Amino acid sequence: MSFSDDYFFDDNDSFFDDDEIIARIDLCREIIHSGEIVANLSELEETIHLCVEYDFPEDGLKLADAVLEVVSYNAELWQLKGVFLNNLFEFEEAYHAFAKSFSLNPYDVETLLNKSIAEENLGYIDEAVKTLFSAKELDPANEEVFYSLGILHEKKEKFNDAIDYFFKALETDPDYSEAWYELGICYDNLENFDEAIKSYDRFLEFQPYSSTAWYNKGTVLLRTEKLKEAIQCFDFALAIKEDFPSAWFNLGVCYRTMGNLEKSLECYKEAVKHDQYDETVWFYLGQVYEEMRKYNDAIKSYNTAVKLDAHYFEAILARGYCYNSIGKYQAALKDFNSAISLTSEPNEIWITKAELEYSIGEINESIESYKKVIENDPGNFEVWQKLAESYIEIGDWLNGLNAYDKCISLRPENASSYYGKAKINFLLIRTKEAIESLKSAFKLDPSTKQKFEKDYPEIKSSKLFNKLMDGNI
Repeated sequence: MSFSDDYFFDDNDSFFDDDEIIARIDLCREIIHSGEIVANLSELEETIHLCVEYDFPEDGLKLADAVLEVVSYNAELWQLKGVFLNNLFEFEEAYHAFAKSFSLNPYDVETLLNKSIAEENLGYIDEAVKTLFSAKELDPANEEVFYSLGILHEKKEKFNDAIDYFFKALETDPDYSEAWYELGICYDNLENFDEAIKSYDRFLEFQPYSSTAWYNKGTVLLRTEKLKEAIQCFDFALAIKEDFPSAWFNLGVCYRTMGNLEKSLECYKEAVKHDQYDETVWFYLGQVYEEMRKYNDAIKSYNTAVKLDAHYFEAILARGYCYNSIGKYQAALKDFNSAISLTSEPNEIWITKAELEYSIGEINESIESYKKVIENDPGNFEVWQKLAESYIEIGDWLNGLNAYDKCISLRPENASSYYGKAKINFLLIRTKEAIESLKSAFKLDPSTKQKFEKDYPEIKSSKLFNKLMDGNI
């Protein structure tokens, strides 16, 4: 059986659409089925190369396997098989295919480069580095080898070493645009923002329509608070790729930082339109609504964030504050309790919860909340004061006194603690103790006397009280 040469021609500038590639693949299947592989080997290899170029990995792999059954010592075909397997995420098999290819042709740098990719994908970073050093020995000026070494060191967060390798790649090929892009990432991670910007700008000279490069440059400018320039970069990224949720999100961050909440809101809405499953964007959308005092809209946004991540501490806490703001106190308390269970540092939430409980008349619950804070932070003066006030509110005078004594031990110069203690002693008809506490309060802060006269107008005019204060009795 003979096959027409019409499908097979050597033209490096040719472009094929999918139908033409599929037709060539079908013809190659006929060749294989007819058993005429050796006679048509060059045509088969050409089609397998096209499967790599036009991303037909499953078909390319089947063709490569069929040909390798007949010509099993073809190093190039083993390498192409490894490329297909890499593209299909079959990294272990890809590794073995590249190893086989290299055993048949131990001087092929391209095989070593591909083998290092398989090793990297398998997590064998150190082995990948060794493979690339072997490639460097074979070809000391190969820019792809230096670039790949840079990528591996970047992944190991050895950014300075990565930078050195990327520059070595650029020494061989100054127009190696991908190296400039990765330099931007490395400098960004090292917080060398000026060099990061320069690197992205250099990359954009070669690829001005790269949405990710404009985006990355924008994030660097955002971090350095150059908000107008950052906005311009995100706008460019979105002009190239409108459905770019991260760019919309960071554009929203810029406008929010500048105080333009309406524009920020528009951007966050666009972000969630293009990625409705990102809980962080929903949270920030809620934040803007909250700042605009649109609490019900904020609650809806936080609800979505929590549906996406039931343990989203910040969203639960923020929702609690919103419920508190609109008077849904029990819902707020429920969220505060949930937030407390999700954090290792709950004191601030306990305090907020206690203050809310106090304000709605749940004094006993408020006391328990303040006591939780004190368990974690026994030296918190303000909480001891609030605890003392709560004890007074329910008529627990003795615990109130103990709380004020603790306040005095923490801040003996604070007049309000002595004054609070005096008030309790008056209620307990411990006049002498009350007078001593009042004297201490007046001495530490003379303005306390005016407060006392306002709170106890009937006592200030008492002759007995004045004699007691003068120490004449």
